[in-house]
Amino acid sequence: MLDKNPEQIIENDLTEIQIKFEQNNPNIILCSKPFHKIEFLNRLINSTEDPVIIVDMDLLFTGYIQSGMIPKKENVTIFSPDKRNWEKKLSEIISQVSTERCLVIIDSFNGVYNEFDDLESAIFINSCVMLLSSIGNHTKSSILITGMARQKENKGWVLSPGGKHIIKSEKTGVYFLRKSENHLKIRSLDITEGNLK
Repeated sequence: MLDKNPEQIIENDLTEIQIKFEQNNPNIILCSKPFHKIEFLNRLINSTEDPVIIVDMDLLFTGYIQSGMIPKKENVTIFSPDKRNWEKKLSEIISQVSTERCLVIIDSFNGVYNEFDDLESAIFINSCVMLLSSIGNHTKSSILITGMARQKENKGWVLSPGGKHIIKSEKTGVYFLRKSENHLKIRSLDITEGNLK
């Protein structure tokens, strides 16, 4: 479905997208509009009965739930860690992901990098994501990381604001999400050709 980088309209049935996310861990969902990100995450969460763990670093998703604009499903657990309790929360998430299939959403890279702004912390967070992804592979869990990003001419994709480059590995699925003509659309970004930085 998302092979060869075609843009795909996101329909009501998200089974194909879920399968692709399961095959690639971690998965990075980039977009330029926060409302499109929230709409996509809500649809994805509503499409699964698996436990959903949201690591809400920018508190946008939490705000939508608290305002009643998005109803909270029974299978959803939300964590909003900070520097002081990140390791404890990560340990709880790893414990759950190691024993059952889950959908883990880290929302967003921007919030993570705002909270952990020095290089040593960024390396630690990237290591945590890769560890979580590795553990998730054993339980067929999907790890998604969202990010508000923009494409810089001749420099690839960078987080916006801040301009930090995005982690990548051969196993990472990277997608760009946008809305056009009232349809959410997603396409795979090819990281092997250097268009993702």
